[in-house]
Amino acid sequence: MKKECIAMLLAGGQGRGLYVLTGDMAKPAVPFGGKFRIIDFPLSNCANSGIDTVGVLTQYRPLELNQYVGNGQPWELDRRHGGVQILPPYQSATGAVWYKGTANAIYQNIGFVDLYDPDYVAILSGDHIYKMDYDRMLRLHKEKGAACTISVMEVPWEEASRFGIMAVDGEDNIVEFAEKPKEPKSNLASMGIYIFSWKKLREYLIADEANENSDNDFGKNIIPTMLNDGEKMVAYRFEGYWKDVGTLDSLWDANMDMLTPDSGLNLLDDSWPIRGRNEVCPPTYVGEKADIGNSAVARGCTLLGEVKNSVLSTGTSVGEGASVTYSVVMPGAVIEDGAQVHYAIVGENCHIGAGAVVGAPPEQAEDPEQWGIAVLGPRTCVAAGEKVAPKTMLDKHHGEEAAR
Repeated sequence: MKKECIAMLLAGGQGRGLYVLTGDMAKPAVPFGGKFRIIDFPLSNCANSGIDTVGVLTQYRPLELNQYVGNGQPWELDRRHGGVQILPPYQSATGAVWYKGTANAIYQNIGFVDLYDPDYVAILSGDHIYKMDYDRMLRLHKEKGAACTISVMEVPWEEASRFGIMAVDGEDNIVEFAEKPKEPKSNLASMGIYIFSWKKLREYLIADEANENSDNDFGKNIIPTMLNDGEKMVAYRFEGYWKDVGTLDSLWDANMDMLTPDSGLNLLDDSWPIRGRNEVCPPTYVGEKADIGNSAVARGCTLLGEVKNSVLSTGTSVGEGASVTYSVVMPGAVIEDGAQVHYAIVGENCHIGAGAVVGAPPEQAEDPEQWGIAVLGPRTCVAAGEKVAPKTMLDKHHGEEAAR
């Protein structure tokens, strides 16, 4: 069945910037905001934008992500014609090849795209927190008659060298692209969200695959080649909330943004709902001595202590006399009586023993250079009375990671 536009969601990355949190799962499967996972955002954007066919390209540690996405029902993408499809690397008649880069991942799935004979293909990343109407971007793409439209947003000039930067003319036609330039000519940063005219992209993917010197990457190869060939490329200016949560600090920041009314991250907006696969849980229990303030708490929690300026996920518990401040606590974590958790990310199913201390407020740091968010990987156990210093990362084997 022909579709006007389908989406290909790149979700196979390891997420090295999240260190211990992605030891056993792909980055898009990392929990976010108490009840979501990162991949919920692009999938919800597709559903809300009227894109009902989505290929999810997985590779690194895909089990948890595959189970979570399932048949796409939470995002109303469980359809007979289209819907969501998991697309891992596969063995063909010429052998088995891992996805070598973002462009190669799409190249290996040309057959999937061709099944729907789309006029347009949206290429999305699975590791961003944002709400975007892709249909508006598609309308601009069609109005301009573009071969490629790239979503961009203005960033502070002092941060521009961290991004792929687009220079545009007076009509927002892209005239120059530079990947992380030392001296940027513009502060329009690529968000890694593209819409291509499929016939044109198909040609470039085939040519790129034939180039033995290519990295098979959109930012490094496809985009610069199309630009050099004089293809019409247009910038779509996005002005809403967007954050790449590829680092521990940015993941913590984005969770804290949920608690800040003027941050722009509004997950209570019924006009653009973010959906996810939610477990069936009893209501959260708040004990008589509990002290809860400015926090987001999911269902199924047991709260007997203090929780301030924190995000608590499904099924977590905080014991009597315990204190959790400015922290992100992921599903199933247990914080026993008297434990202290400050400025930390606590992974899924962690266990923090009675009287243990994880992290500390920045004002308590003797050396500001040595302060940072403390991070516990999934299923890490911290013994009763043990102390985990700020900026420390522990995994389930209790091996301390190198400083980030």
